[in-house]
Amino acid sequence: MTNREFEYVGTRPVRHDGVDKVTGRAAYGADVSLPGLLHGAVLRSPHAHARIVSIDTSAAEALPGVQAVVTARDIPPNSAKVLLGGEAALDLGDMSDCMLARDKVLYNGHAVAAVAATSLDIAREAANRIEVVYDVLPPVTGIDQAIAPGAPQLHQSFANNVANRMEFKRGDVERGFGEADVVIEREFRTPMVHQGYIEPHACVARYGQDGRLTVWCTTQGPFVVRDACAGILGVDAAKVKVIPTEIGGGFGGKIVVYLEPLAAVLSRKANRPVKMVMSRDEVFRASGPTSGSKVRLKVGAKRDGTLVAARASLWYEAGAYRGSPAGAGAMCLLAPYRIPNFVIEAYDVVVNKPKVAAYRAPGSPMALFATESVVDEIARELGMDPIELRLRNASVEGDRAPYGPVYGPIGLKQVLEAARSHPHWKAPLGANQGRGVACGFWFNAGMQSSATVTLNLDGSAAVLTGNPDIGGTRVAQAQMVAEELGIPVERVRPSVADTDTAGHTDVTGGSRVCYATGMAVIQAAGDVRDQLRARAAQIWKVDIASVRWKAGRAIPPSGNGSHQPLTVAELAAQMPHTGGPIVGRASLNAPMAGPGFGAHICDLEVDRETGRSTVVRYTAIQDVGKAVHPSFVEGQMQGGAAQGIGWALNEEYIFDAGGVMENPGFLDYRMPVASDLPMIDTVIVEVANPLHPYGVRGVGEVPIVPPLGAVANAMRDATGIRFTELPLSPPRVLSALLHTESPNQSAIRIPQSAMS
Repeated sequence: MTNREFEYVGTRPVRHDGVDKVTGRAAYGADVSLPGLLHGAVLRSPHAHARIVSIDTSAAEALPGVQAVVTARDIPPNSAKVLLGGEAALDLGDMSDCMLARDKVLYNGHAVAAVAATSLDIAREAANRIEVVYDVLPPVTGIDQAIAPGAPQLHQSFANNVANRMEFKRGDVERGFGEADVVIEREFRTPMVHQGYIEPHACVARYGQDGRLTVWCTTQGPFVVRDACAGILGVDAAKVKVIPTEIGGGFGGKIVVYLEPLAAVLSRKANRPVKMVMSRDEVFRASGPTSGSKVRLKVGAKRDGTLVAARASLWYEAGAYRGSPAGAGAMCLLAPYRIPNFVIEAYDVVVNKPKVAAYRAPGSPMALFATESVVDEIARELGMDPIELRLRNASVEGDRAPYGPVYGPIGLKQVLEAARSHPHWKAPLGANQGRGVACGFWFNAGMQSSATVTLNLDGSAAVLTGNPDIGGTRVAQAQMVAEELGIPVERVRPSVADTDTAGHTDVTGGSRVCYATGMAVIQAAGDVRDQLRARAAQIWKVDIASVRWKAGRAIPPSGNGSHQPLTVAELAAQMPHTGGPIVGRASLNAPMAGPGFGAHICDLEVDRETGRSTVVRYTAIQDVGKAVHPSFVEGQMQGGAAQGIGWALNEEYIFDAGGVMENPGFLDYRMPVASDLPMIDTVIVEVANPLHPYGVRGVGEVPIVPPLGAVANAMRDATGIRFTELPLSPPRVLSALLHTESPNQSAIRIPQSAMS
């Protein structure tokens, strides 16, 4: 595997879907249109917490043009347990209640009714005419309030609003701290943030008179949508077909269903297809951001820099229903380092905010923000270079991860060595500038995948899978087929299929597609190659075992001079005469993927008069196993870094005292744009993952993890202030600068209320 020479893998071909996307031909969720199409609108709660006393839909139903009105009464109560959705376990009962509130509304924006009408304006007018009587209840808007004695309870089944607790432990923590020469303990907080995908949630549902449902939607998991719609609506999944459209970003946020079952119920009631598209306001208020968090971390080290003990408590907001990524955060918290003694506890806390969804390495950025800040402080306390300290403690092959498994070949040390030798690390800094470094980790996912490779008569090929492409996976799969068959990548056509056409495939997420679905593609292409060898053997009248395959040609047995090698095109042309079409298939359940590590270096400049900070230089370094398409790997690294920088510097959900979101739009929810950032330099490190035939390991999750710590460490270097709460927005930084008497004050938390 590691010594294999590749012809197409590792190159940078033009993406197959590129022209359609830049010319506007690609069809996204909102582009689907059908004869007789109706438009759907949703009535959402203005309150964060309230009992629904009554809903009167009569005025809406009387409006001309209205074809259907639905409430939770139109959807059967759901007792289904759990549907595995890839990056999260999805509870269908909670998902149904989140989609349409049944007894209580649990967040501002919670849907209470939906309307289908002949125009969107009529649908919206009808929704506004629905009369809902609420019994308003006190909202729970943060972790501290949620777990306080006497706090309002969102669900009677969760004591103190804690839905779940998990723990990892190893060694003797108290003895470990007793051996430590330096102990640092801090509490860190991060706000809810959104994935920020440009395309809003959108779908079209058509319920046929034969009882069959077809859904077109923008999704990361068409099979999740199929099974969720079937489970929520109480119908057979065999009667549901989901056709994924192109997807304008997801980052984990387009796994859960929000509109699809609603559109289906409206379509069934109106007997016409229904389109539903979220506004940007709805995306922020009613889809899933990632958790706000509180992490308490204590780490001890010896004088030589050896980390000896850690104790951590992680509290993650789940939103209105259970299911935060607190467990994943606990898995990732100490993963980059060998620490013999630790206790990690993680809590899943329900609050009156939107139910969270996955967001790129869900749970890890908040956890590693705490770890990398504390490790940076230990390095300062010991007078050590922060990269040297990390190298001294870096996890290596054979170490046991905090969550149990033993690491195979991993590249953290190589990544840190690349960071140490990079010119960025030693470059001089300007006035009011600081430099920070931080590591990141994600365990990556395997799960179920299927692939089909079809050979055409002219020797070209088509590869079909069930994974929507949100990271360049189509061209990567084409490269894999080209590599296995020995044909140009331009002669391989990759496609994303619907749930009736593709074999079962889990979600696009968890950095699993190039790894797991890629393995299925390689096996399917290998199946085609073996069939081509068999056809060559048939033509030559020799045993198949004597036929070799090299550089896209079947090679006859040695010593048989009467036969010449046959190319793919020559063998394909003979298919009608040698047995018919050749189709390769593969389905698999991939093992847990090789974990991924990265390290980022950030240079930050702070304006001390305004508190505004600017990233002036940034370098992302990552072990990717094997870069199938280096340009897309670099794009993943840069995109994750950009999102993480936004999280660190500006992004946050802001709620008023009643739990109402105050900044549900890109004007006030400040995400970085291209002009806000420098060119992000990338360094690809390749330590082959033995679980994959090419050495691939997931790429897309890791890059969002280091920026929170790297930016915070750079801010500490520039200002002398250790910030423990994000974002490092101008008001928070300026307030800290004005309130700090000593330039070496160890840590400071400026809450949102202090900046108003």
